[in-house]
Amino acid sequence: MMTTGGSTAPAAGDPVDPALRGSAEAWIAEDPDPATRDALTSLLEQAGAGGQSALEEIADAFSGDLEFGTAGLRGRMGPGPHRMNLAVVSRAARGLADHLLGDLGLEDPLVVIGYDARYRSQDFAQRSAAIMTAAGCRVQLLDRHGPTPLVAFAVRHLGADAGIVVTASHNPPADNGYKVYLGGRAASPEGQGVQIVPPSDGRIADRITAVGPAREIPVAESGWTLLGDSLREDYLAAICALPHADGPRDVRIVHTALHGVGTETALAALHRTGFAEVHTVAKQADPDPDFPTVAFPNPEEPGAIDLALELARTVEADVVIANDPDADRCAAAVLDPHRGDWRMLTGDELGVLLGDHLLHRHGYRGGFARSIVSSRWLGRVAEAAGVDSPTTLTGFKWIARAPDLVFGYEEAIGYCVLPEVVRDKDGLSAALMVAELAALAKAEGRTLIGRLDELAAEHGLFGTSQLSIRVEDLSLIPAMMQQLRSAPPARLLGSDVVTFQDLSEGSVATTGLPPTEGLLLLSADDTRVVVRPSGTEPKLKCYLEVVGSVPAGTDPTAMSDLRERSDERLAQLKDELRAALGQA
Repeated sequence: MMTTGGSTAPAAGDPVDPALRGSAEAWIAEDPDPATRDALTSLLEQAGAGGQSALEEIADAFSGDLEFGTAGLRGRMGPGPHRMNLAVVSRAARGLADHLLGDLGLEDPLVVIGYDARYRSQDFAQRSAAIMTAAGCRVQLLDRHGPTPLVAFAVRHLGADAGIVVTASHNPPADNGYKVYLGGRAASPEGQGVQIVPPSDGRIADRITAVGPAREIPVAESGWTLLGDSLREDYLAAICALPHADGPRDVRIVHTALHGVGTETALAALHRTGFAEVHTVAKQADPDPDFPTVAFPNPEEPGAIDLALELARTVEADVVIANDPDADRCAAAVLDPHRGDWRMLTGDELGVLLGDHLLHRHGYRGGFARSIVSSRWLGRVAEAAGVDSPTTLTGFKWIARAPDLVFGYEEAIGYCVLPEVVRDKDGLSAALMVAELAALAKAEGRTLIGRLDELAAEHGLFGTSQLSIRVEDLSLIPAMMQQLRSAPPARLLGSDVVTFQDLSEGSVATTGLPPTEGLLLLSADDTRVVVRPSGTEPKLKCYLEVVGSVPAGTDPTAMSDLRERSDERLAQLKDELRAALGQA
């Protein structure tokens, strides 16, 4: 294979489709990054020589544009419009700048930019700063990698018109992403420092589409300013005001950042608020974009916190606190007296514990919000206390906009405990509340599992689980949704389905929510199923919930039996859903 001027000359009988080759060579000519130009040139050479994997990679990389939506951008890194790379990021930065300057007519819009420790994150952030400065924005760039909540905080704290975080959160190592917040003059009061939602995402996407070749986008050599320790100190001061100053602190904590950026800030916050005995998982404490000790850098994934649990057993800890790599999520594990071993609290269990704690110990009053795929347990607790518990669409872009929000959570271990400080999920302020919960339980001679038992006795035993169906062929997802729409199950766990809602046909007037792609089934015995496509992965996700009553005077042994029965019902429900979706 001959190469000329950065492009490849096709050989006789070239297996690469001419249109695909033309698109790839046009990309090479416009790509501002020599690394991805060379990578794509090499792929073309391999494909031209008959390399099937190279041909498939090129075809997928040019199968369309990486979609800019309410999650911003997220995808695998590499050359091509369907990948995260300097060209795609450059166009996104210029498109956002054009939206602020053109669509909104802002003069000197202020933009805060941060990034995590993944490969290319700093490069993408610095290029964004240079492009937005050249476009006429005032840019403040974090001086080093840091937690996502720090940028969400900065947008509100500094009155910025927009914020960008280059992060792929808990995605695999090959991925990266681009999260966008609006604030200042660019957002309504309820949207200050909140992730973008329609119509803003569509208007920004249109601006990105209108940007010319990436190599021709003006790039400033300087002109932005750096944000450093002063911002971090302001953030720490804000979240460290949350725990009760006179509360107990005698608790032994194990913390893991899962090779992400959370260790420094988490330890600073815990120590500053008096939680002195914190043991870090040394192999996972420092940022490492390869995430070498975990299969997936997500605390919810099997095996992700095994090292933390091992350390917890060794030091006889009271609680394990885990942050995901960009520290916007928080998970907790405790010793379960029913099982005699450690276990991770589910996102819903921690959500109801935090909500109950903020309601009854901190005196929060207002909206205790949760997403539609999260448990209804918090709603029962809030209702009994006489406060509102609004249900929102999935994702913190919606939860953060709930009316009169004082606490919000989603089952995917995302918690907002200080909405006036960070109007998004924040795994670091949540970690402080988990530490306070554990310390208080220990001081009172109780356990967090015991508190869950008390809440179950008072409001019902809510058991939740997920069924995720991963696909290679994305067309299978709408096919499964259509199958469920046309032939929904008439019974769930032997109980008649009394409600079937197509959430895509809903409205605020009928379902209380804007239309969204999803289905909801509710049976006479209060079993609930919500089915929706994942917004970030090639999965169909089914969220399952069963509810059981707890007889008065139930002892811990009987409670353990009730939980096992709940788990068995959830397993049976998964089998029924697989059959209904043709996946049995």
